[in-house]
Amino acid sequence: MSNVSLQIGGRPFTVACAEGEEAHLEMLGRMIDERVRKLGAAAGQSESRMMLYAALFLADELHEEHRKAPPPAGEAPPAEAPASVVARVQALAERVEKLAQQIEQPS
Repeated sequence: MSNVSLQIGGRPFTVACAEGEEAHLEMLGRMIDERVRKLGAAAGQSESRMMLYAALFLADELHEEHRKAPPPAGEAPPAEAPASVVARVQALAERVEKLAQQIEQPS
C-alpha cells in the first residue's frame, strides 16, 4: 500500500492506495479540487459538506454524460434512469449525509 497526499478545497487529505495507483489518485484529487473551487463549496463549509457537494457535482456531471451518450447499437435509449440506479444514488447520498453528521459532531 502507498499513501497519497491530496489538497482539496485548500485542505490536506492523506489517502491510501495500491502501489502504482498514486498518479491516478492524484489526478482524481485534482478533479475534485477543481469542482470544489468552482462551486465555492470550501468557503465556510465543514470538510464533510465540502466533499458532499463535490460528490454531488461529479455525480451530476456523470449522469449528464450518461444521458448524452448514444445507446449501444441496436438498443433504444432509456426514458429515465432505472429505478435501481436511482435507489443506489439515494442510498449513497443518505450514507454521505450520515457520515457528514458523524464527522461534524463534536468529540
